[in-house]
Amino acid sequence: MKSSSYVTVLTLALLLLPAVVPPAQKGEILTEAEQNQLREEQDPAARIGIYLDFAQARLDRFDSFRKKPGDPRYDNAGYLDDLLGEYIGLNEELKNWIEYQYQHDGDMRRGLRGLLERGPQQLAALRQIQQSPDAYAPRYTSSLRDAIDQLADTLDGATRALADQEKKFGQLQREEKVATRLAKERVKAEAKRTKEEKKLRKQQGKRGVPGDSDED
Repeated sequence: MKSSSYVTVLTLALLLLPAVVPPAQKGEILTEAEQNQLREEQDPAARIGIYLDFAQARLDRFDSFRKKPGDPRYDNAGYLDDLLGEYIGLNEELKNWIEYQYQHDGDMRRGLRGLLERGPQQLAALRQIQQSPDAYAPRYTSSLRDAIDQLADTLDGATRALADQEKKFGQLQREEKVATRLAKERVKAEAKRTKEEKKLRKQQGKRGVPGDSDED
């Protein structure tokens, strides 16, 4: 009886624990090929571009599908809402990636510039969808609004992150240039000194320098 009671209590305790979502489950919005592509690209800037490509693919699919005649056999509105859900999920993963790389000094400048160039185009497309509702709009209106708000937030954060990284890595680059110049000057000075010493020894050899026996 004691053993049975223990198992029951343990089971209830586990059920009451907060649900923990393992990192692998974040990839459920991605195809296997997309997950592999992300896994293979660990460059801080390049990976931002990949997230943008994935998000654009969802947006293109959404816009194309809603312009086609609906098939009554399927949940067309639900499909569109799911696509926006994937778009929002990708945006969330992108923000997490930017935040992580920012905290760990990953150089994202090239990727952030791409985001600030392509992101506003996606934002304009989302707002155009919002301004030209279709028959399925009541189902996905909330998701569309969230997608717009989330992307706008991402662009604001990217703007600040890029400004900080331009300042930080620009300073590092200037310091590296100074260090390189000083190193070249030291090498040049050392080569000049060595050449002068060699020339002096050659001149002394021609004149004949008194040895120890001559000093006695």
